[in-house]
Parts: sequence; structure tokens; C-alpha cells
Amino acid sequence: MSLICKPFVFVRHGETPLNRDKLIGGRTDVPLTEEGEKQALAAGPLLRSRTWSGVGVSSLQRARHTLELALPGVQYETLDGLRERDWGLLENHPIAELPPYESTPPWGESWEAFTTRVTDALNSLLEKYEMPLIVAHSGVFRVIRYYASGTPYGDRVGNVVPMWISPGKTEEEWQIVPLSEASLAPWRQ
Repeated sequence: MSLICKPFVFVRHGETPLNRDKLIGGRTDVPLTEEGEKQALAAGPLLRSRTWSGVGVSSLQRARHTLELALPGVQYETLDGLRERDWGLLENHPIAELPPYESTPPWGESWEAFTTRVTDALNSLLEKYEMPLIVAHSGVFRVIRYYASGTPYGDRVGNVVPMWISPGKTEEEWQIVPLSEASLAPWRQ
């Protein structure tokens, strides 16, 4: 399985109480903190600087609320496949207890099942839209990183830091950089 080689923008949801407290959130459906709402509002001007061909968002409230604050009134598609990984019995435990991503947590979702679910959701958006905006979770970003660099490991993507995901001619040429006006220039409508 692979990710369709088309550009898109990825945004992780705003801060939640679990993020703030360095706890594993996974599928736990929590709201944004006040700081998370401010982060979403601050990203709005950059995200409103173009008309998106399509917008996909996780079904968890933290992602939907982030999108609704950043882009009020935008039409979007909710995809369950973009939900965060189910960490099973590790949900709400300290992030320091996270096992290697390739391990299956007790009563949780395997890396293979998670990657397949996320890839199917991302590809469904990439098949439909020229360059979609996707609002989801750090685990979804790890799947994207896995395709771009061959590993899910690396720094956690920041809350509401829009990332420009751009494939090259081969899978080895993917670029993941913070979104800027310059990176949007070729796609401005």
C-alpha cells in the first residue's frame, strides 16, 4: 500500500487537556483547551489565503473544532479513517509509556491496521481533490512521515502548525515543511 503522490496540507488539531498534560489521547474524544482554540484562530489567516479544492477532517471533536475555528463556514468531509490510533489500555497514560509504533498496545490498534485505515482515508481525499486540506492528529502525521521518509519516528508535529506535504517524482523526494505563503504560491486560486 502507498500514498497517492499528490500535494496536500496537513494540520494537527489544537491543544487538548491531554496534550497539555502529556497524556496519550488516542481515540479519547476530548475538547480543545483555551490555548488550543487560540492556536486554531491564529492559523486561520494562512489557511484562508487560498480556496481549498476539498477539506477532510477526523471525526473526533478536537479536529473538527480546530477546523471550524480556523475556517468558519468551510464545507468539509468527516472521515472516521482519519481518527487517531486506538491506544487501548494506554489511553490517558503518560506519553512516556508509549511503546514503539510497530507494537500493538494492549487492547489497542496495531500499526498495520492503523496505517491501512489512515492510508485509505488519505487516498480517498487525494483521489477526489487537486490539493486538499486535512485536519487530523499526530498519529496520522506519523503515517504520512512513514511514507515520506520510511519511518514514523521523529518530532511530534505541533498543534495547528500547517504542514505542506509535497511528493517528488519518486517516493524518496517527498518534502514536509511548514506551510507558508511561498509554498502556496503555485496553488493559489
